[in-house]
Amino acid sequence: MGSCGLVESVRARYLVFFQYLGTDFNGVAAVRGNPRAVGVQNFLEEAAERLNSVELVRFTISSRTDAGVHALSNAAHLDIQRGPGLPPFSPEVVTRVLNKHLKHPAIRVLKAFRVPNDFHARYAATSRIYLYRLATGCPRPNQLNVFEQNLCWALRTECLDVAAMQEAAQHLLGTHNFSAFQSAGSPATNAVRTLQRVCVSPGPASPFALPEESRRLQFWTLEFESQSFLYRQVRRMTAVLVAVGLGTLTPTQVKVILESQDPLGKYQAQVAPARGLFLKSVLYDNFGPEPYGVHSAEIS
Repeated sequence: MGSCGLVESVRARYLVFFQYLGTDFNGVAAVRGNPRAVGVQNFLEEAAERLNSVELVRFTISSRTDAGVHALSNAAHLDIQRGPGLPPFSPEVVTRVLNKHLKHPAIRVLKAFRVPNDFHARYAATSRIYLYRLATGCPRPNQLNVFEQNLCWALRTECLDVAAMQEAAQHLLGTHNFSAFQSAGSPATNAVRTLQRVCVSPGPASPFALPEESRRLQFWTLEFESQSFLYRQVRRMTAVLVAVGLGTLTPTQVKVILESQDPLGKYQAQVAPARGLFLKSVLYDNFGPEPYGVHSAEIS
């Protein structure tokens, strides 16, 4: 005599890459119980309701960003559990449904991948790259093109000593205790981090600038790469490097600040504006078009 068992539903985990313009958000993390503040995650999870998961879908964000900070590519993992007997969604369907039902035009899902159920978007990341944009040649902030005002830090100077900034940046490379560049409120108990790369270079001209603006405006790009960063570490390091570029600090003083491990010093306590900061990418090992060799079933 045969027996008929119940068909269980299958929980599938996905890694999702997404981007956003951070100007309108209170950061990437969801804000619960405050109708006047909203995070990118709130909109992502609202869109995910249309996937009709048996269990509520929550996004586990790889890299938290503050209010006003942008992301060219952030990442998160989420679990979707369909009804009994239904196969997991394909990554393409997940991407399409999320984008279709996102209710804010400043957020876009780039791509989704099926990953093992023990994958963790935050802890599996091997590297994070942040980009900071500066603009010189703008005596007053309101003289900056309106399309750029929330996308860069406009400095009231005609030029920067980029060579000095590059020299100072070398002192930050490697493994150090970065307590001097950590803002209050950080959950980290260990301030040791390894900065794999930092560079200061001319940035591309703004496509929005008028001809007369293009003649006086110069854009600069700072890039920082590490497996992880402390709270506001990138914005504090940027502020110190800008101080070097303006001649307020010398490259050697940056080394002294780093070694002081004092976050309350006159210069390291300064924080670059959020509007110029972009999370450029989150990287993972062994990650390709079909990560970990896992294939997902397409829905019928």
